[in-house]
Amino acid sequence: MTLTARRFRFVRLRGVGASLIALGAGIALLYYGRLFLVTLCTAVILAFILDPVVVLLMRLRIPRTLASFVVCSLALCALYLMGLAIYSQAAEVVEDLPAYGQRINDLSDQAGARVEGFEQWVAKTLAPKRYREQLQQPPSPAKPPGGVKRRRAAELPPPPQPVFPSPSTVTEVRIQPERPPMLDWLYGHLGSVYQTLLMASFVPFLVYFMLSWRDHIQRSFLQLFEDQGQIVAARSLDGIASMVRAFVVGNSVLGMMLAGVSTMLFWAFKLPYAILLGPVSGFLSLVPYIGLPLALLPPLVGALAVYNTMPPYLFLLTITSVLHLIAMNLLYPKIVGPRVHLNPLVVTVALMFWSVLWGAAGLILAIPLTAGIKAVCDNVKQLEPYGRFLGD
Repeated sequence: MTLTARRFRFVRLRGVGASLIALGAGIALLYYGRLFLVTLCTAVILAFILDPVVVLLMRLRIPRTLASFVVCSLALCALYLMGLAIYSQAAEVVEDLPAYGQRINDLSDQAGARVEGFEQWVAKTLAPKRYREQLQQPPSPAKPPGGVKRRRAAELPPPPQPVFPSPSTVTEVRIQPERPPMLDWLYGHLGSVYQTLLMASFVPFLVYFMLSWRDHIQRSFLQLFEDQGQIVAARSLDGIASMVRAFVVGNSVLGMMLAGVSTMLFWAFKLPYAILLGPVSGFLSLVPYIGLPLALLPPLVGALAVYNTMPPYLFLLTITSVLHLIAMNLLYPKIVGPRVHLNPLVVTVALMFWSVLWGAAGLILAIPLTAGIKAVCDNVKQLEPYGRFLGD
């Protein structure tokens, strides 16, 4: 091997090593800075969604600053009213929890009796001879009512008498009341809860400043690139913005459709709190891969207060499953799929990757983040092969 070939091989290996180190450092940064990055990504996505409304108000000769303030205020009011409605329904559910507990115990007893009867039927069918022998066995003799126990108790020595200390040696002992499990959990996770609430409080301000300073931020960002790079960066930003809007709007439209149909379905089955259970079931079905089991939990909880037998449960869960399967397999590809352009393998890997790094927030943000990366790859010539790999 010549000196030039060795030098070329060394340079290539050094480049691969530097790339692996950079990749590891990037993943570590994503993991340890997840709270900050999740907050920032959430604010960016909300700003992309609300920006068209701000532009619409600007066409009415309203300054961008005032239009951004009005849009953010209306969004916060809508979020507050939605939370208030959910809270009022959830408070009624909490009041009825004892009745739900009793109903769950009754259903558990019925299920246990049915399982026991099924086991007896199986034993009678598969091993009838052994089953008859078990039935013919005499019951075990009852023990005498405490005769032996009384004799043994008489033979035992008397228990030692307690020795009470003198008043001078008595020390005051304070009994600490036992804390409820919820308080223990809050005390154990107080730091993480505080940090989460603190970061969440920054989201409205971030969204407002991103909307009001949009032109300045975009102009300053484009100045970081050369002439051709500015065009590529502008196209990438437009692609990311349009993709995020289409993805979020498509999911919102589909979620509202499922929420409305689910609410009417639960109302037809006379389930309590249908106004709460319908939207929760509709939007939970949008969670990738685990949406259907999550969507079945609200009607199952509501049916506990109404039905005592198993057939209505099965009928309700079957209709709900068919509804959500039709929506996710027929409507979702039509409404959301054409706007994302990610193949199923990439979606699965992205869900695994971002959920490991960021938990539940990563599971929600995985598809928009991956689709944004694909939008950048599609507009950068050197990265176009990666965009085709991520695409469908």
